[in-house]
Amino acid sequence: MTKAIIVAGARHAAFLAGCTIGGIRVALAPEGGDHAAGTGTGAGETEFKAAAARLKEVGDEVKRIAESAQREVASARTMSQETKNAFDTAFSDLNKQVKEFDARLADTEQKAVRRGGAAPIETKSLGQIVVENDGVKSQLLGGSQRGKVNVSIETKAIMSSGTYWGATGSVSNALVVADRLPPLQLPTRQMTIRDLIAPGQTTSNAIEFPVQTTRTNNAAPVPEGALKPTSDYRWDMKNFPVRTIAHLVKASRQILDDAPALQSLIDAEMRYGLEFAEEAQFLYGDGTGANLLGIVPQASAYNAAFTLTAPTAIDVIRLAMLQSVLALLPVTGTVLHPTDWAKIETLKDGMGRYLVGDPQGQIAPRLWGLPVVPSMAMNVGTFLTGSFRNAAQIFDRMNIEVLISTENNDDFEKNMVTIRAEERLALVVKRPQAFITGALPA
Repeated sequence: MTKAIIVAGARHAAFLAGCTIGGIRVALAPEGGDHAAGTGTGAGETEFKAAAARLKEVGDEVKRIAESAQREVASARTMSQETKNAFDTAFSDLNKQVKEFDARLADTEQKAVRRGGAAPIETKSLGQIVVENDGVKSQLLGGSQRGKVNVSIETKAIMSSGTYWGATGSVSNALVVADRLPPLQLPTRQMTIRDLIAPGQTTSNAIEFPVQTTRTNNAAPVPEGALKPTSDYRWDMKNFPVRTIAHLVKASRQILDDAPALQSLIDAEMRYGLEFAEEAQFLYGDGTGANLLGIVPQASAYNAAFTLTAPTAIDVIRLAMLQSVLALLPVTGTVLHPTDWAKIETLKDGMGRYLVGDPQGQIAPRLWGLPVVPSMAMNVGTFLTGSFRNAAQIFDRMNIEVLISTENNDDFEKNMVTIRAEERLALVVKRPQAFITGALPA
């Protein structure tokens, strides 16, 4: 079995490359830096070359003796005492020459430092490393010829080079790898408006239905033989088109191949983006262009049936509920911004007791027996109350779809992909009078 000592660095390359010591081949491993570089010219360079040449001579002698020892071992399975003594002497001379060489090199490096060069790196000489190795002592110098000897030699400095993710530096490098956790996404808000509205499906591009607009009821008692009164009922055709909500994102093909988890994150982000946009449309879409016609633009303005002195937000919401009831459309819930709901929860009576909130409880948001839905899609300082389940409905034409393509513009040439997410739906507000909106007291 061939054994090898791998020498990292060019410090001793002048005499060790290709040598065999006691059956152990010495090879040169490539290294990022050469500490002998920058040692100067003239007399210093001449001394350096002379020392290297002397080391080469001693190395050749060690190689010759080692080869002789190897032949003896191969033929007689043992090494003669004479060969062993010669090997010990040659190896000791080698160690001495290496130390002298290192001393010369260290002196040269110190001179380079004084001239503004790189700082010297403290290392053991090759001879010290080999001679002090326990495996070499017990198996080569001790007379044993069996077993394997591994000698680790490091002569270069350990450097840390950070990597980058985006524009941010990382302490991770090839030597010390940081514990990498999954990517951390930005916070997302909870979507609540869709859950308030009745769901539906459609296979068309629009929803239409007749809506009764007039009810003139002239029913009355009629004497025998008299003309019967005539009542009047009228309907108007309402049309609600299916709209598309969509967006795109670009990504490189390589990053999706190298980081499979990233694709699922992009998928989740794009779905969230659609839900974010649709919630704003459900409330405030103005119906122009490709926009949905939201609930707030169609809702009735707040108009209290009677006046209260210094009404609170709780009072206003109660009177809005009454307004809906008087329109024969009972309320099923109220939407508020979380800030406004927090203001209501912190209202206190004259003794400092909370009217609605309970700091130690976990009571679901409710006012006047009906649920309150905090939503960041609602404008601060306003409210929306109404019959969500009965007076409005969402018709999904196409559920959220995420597709990846390499055939958009020049994606194929640039090895890019285009990821598209879209959905198609219609929002139908059957009874706008069922919704009341207005401003809350300051």
